[in-house]
Amino acid sequence: MNPKIVFFDLDGTLIDQFKPIYRSYLHALERLGLEPVDYETVKRTVGGSVDVTMERLIGPELAPRAVEIFLPYFDSIMFEDLIALPGAMEILESLQANDKRLAVFTNKRGDAARATLKHLGMTPFLEKIIGANDTPWRKPQLEFTRHALDAMNGTPEQSCLVGDSPFDVESATVVGMPCHVVATGTHDQEQLGETEAKSVHANLSELARECFDLDISPNFDT
Repeated sequence: MNPKIVFFDLDGTLIDQFKPIYRSYLHALERLGLEPVDYETVKRTVGGSVDVTMERLIGPELAPRAVEIFLPYFDSIMFEDLIALPGAMEILESLQANDKRLAVFTNKRGDAARATLKHLGMTPFLEKIIGANDTPWRKPQLEFTRHALDAMNGTPEQSCLVGDSPFDVESATVVGMPCHVVATGTHDQEQLGETEAKSVHANLSELARECFDLDISPNFDT
């Protein structure tokens, strides 16, 4: 595989920010007098942006108010327990050194994604950071993927997406772009194997070896 442009999803692919995300959902539900939702339920539900997740958790009537509570609270704690996933920095650095053009393409709000990546020191490797609320669209909408490609002056044939969920696979395949996934987010390898992903990997180190012929050090295997 020799794409010129590599798009990365963010949560579950490059970073683990789920603890502050979960705390923010609990905070919103508590403020509304609702029963808490367990960790695994929220983890299975996230992926389509906070608006979509909140609606799935508590229904369409209360979701808008809950999102209003969620957002400022998340912004205040977003760096707590935030980590780069093993191999994330190394794969970005190695791909850039091999003349790949890199971007993040995520359903996280664009401002939060940019702040998170800056905090982790990943911004210098990325030409673009494209998130929800930067456009009217979200993954897996066709228009959002086309917007990302246009932002990088790219085509599906010269690009690929690295992600961790069926949302990512659908976002890529809807325009004919290959998607390679890692089981470091909300779905395991068996679940991801049921999608139209081009390849499924345990982690970024394995993906780097098998898709890009890069050794980003076995010390970063999970």
